Amino acid sequence: MSGRGCGRAAAGRFTGAWLACTLFAALLGCAGGASAQQSSGDQVRLQVIGGLAGVTQFTKIEQPFWETEIGPLSQGRISAAIRPLDAGGLRAQEMLQLLRLGVVSFGTVLLSATAGDEPELSAIDLPTLNPNVAMLRRTVGAYRPHLEMVLDQRYDIRLLGVYAYPAQVLFCVDAFTGLDDLPGRRIRTSSVAQSELVTALGAVPVSIPFADIVPSLRDDLVDCAITGTLSGYEIGLPEVTSYVHAMALSWGVSIFGVNRPYWDNLPVDVRSTVAQGVRQLEQRIWAQAEADTARGLACNAGAPDCSGETQAAMTIVPTSPEDEVRRQRLLLDVVLPRWFKRCGKSCEQTWNTYLKPVLANEPQSP
Repeated sequence: MSGRGCGRAAAGRFTGAWLACTLFAALLGCAGGASAQQSSGDQVRLQVIGGLAGVTQFTKIEQPFWETEIGPLSQGRISAAIRPLDAGGLRAQEMLQLLRLGVVSFGTVLLSATAGDEPELSAIDLPTLNPNVAMLRRTVGAYRPHLEMVLDQRYDIRLLGVYAYPAQVLFCVDAFTGLDDLPGRRIRTSSVAQSELVTALGAVPVSIPFADIVPSLRDDLVDCAITGTLSGYEIGLPEVTSYVHAMALSWGVSIFGVNRPYWDNLPVDVRSTVAQGVRQLEQRIWAQAEADTARGLACNAGAPDCSGETQAAMTIVPTSPEDEVRRQRLLLDVVLPRWFKRCGKSCEQTWNTYLKPVLANEPQSP
């Protein structure tokens, strides 16, 4: 086993990933089994694990790109099959190792899901870091070279794209007026850092998969949930919650990568076409994430210009000046110090090199 790809994952992760290879090889095809260089005349069939099922990014952008657009883009040279990340028994927490081992050749990694094993990757989507998409773009742009290096040197993964879902915000069953009005509430979270943030707010974090958000709220297992503005609407949160905060707490950033040995053994023209296509795909996903952030809030509010199905109109809780001050203090006093503690001294140095200058240029509240 190459030391290059060991990362910080526990031995149990390796075992789980090897078992996953046995389970999914017949369906997905292990990258190692397709490592022989294909001739320039062969049609190349790619197996892709995309993002979360049932949301706009997958159904309207990723799936059509791989199933219908990559063929014409490559003049018939490439065809592809794509499956969503949360289908078929795949565990989002293991995607880094599945890609490293070659079980998955092309795959999507939710950075929040890997934070327990590799917290350094999640730096660009720490809760309260990016209050708007403009700040998120600056953060990702500054950190991307380091992200590429970490994935390459520790996991043998070639980074092809960085994707963002619409802003993740707070949905609650009962009324609240802002971030200071949450102590004691049980709040669904999706990452270690989100859980730390919720604890700092005096609330109780509960880790729940995306697919289980609605039943957990309906069954009174949680009082609130952090998830995307539009994805929350699409899964029916207006039917089980009544209030939604307008502040972006995080963005559900993911990376799209390829097992490097597999990539290196693809024909040069195929690599070029895929790399170019994914760059265009990434731009479309970001534009959609920005548009869907606003659309999600409008749909949750029951605005007449929402193109979705009519659901119960929610109350939008605006971001107050007090919320903005609390956000900045939470980032500096809670989120960053705890991330440094989990991630180590090298991460603090990395932050100072890549992201502290970005944060320094953000307008500060008085």
